[in-house]
Amino acid sequence: MRAAAALLRQVFAAEHADDAAATLNRLLKDRTGPLRLTSHGGSTPWHPHLDHDDDAPWDEWFLASSCMALTVLVWDRQCPPGRICASPGCQNVFITQGSGPERRFCSRRCATRERVAAHRRSRSAEQSSEVT
Repeated sequence: MRAAAALLRQVFAAEHADDAAATLNRLLKDRTGPLRLTSHGGSTPWHPHLDHDDDAPWDEWFLASSCMALTVLVWDRQCPPGRICASPGCQNVFITQGSGPERRFCSRRCATRERVAAHRRSRSAEQSSEVT
């Protein structure tokens, strides 16, 4: 699963839709099977799969399903599907949602941590400039 997540991380690192699409196209070509419909032998409703068979290992299913979902997001939005958190201590990935200002952090916790750290740095710089 970690190897699959590391491959998908490249999609989130893309700056432009072209880069995200190129990465997804490479992953789809090299790491997934052909798109097919399956009902798992009639036990579920018909649905698409990109893994190599209905009993594929979890990491293969995760990578294939994630590629399919991220492909739809790039297609629909015409931009990268998400980002890597801007907090140096975090580096989680997140899906961008909706309109409004572009997100830089994966959560409010990371945004607050970085805002507090920046405030402390500026206060420290002010105090050291007052001393000299």
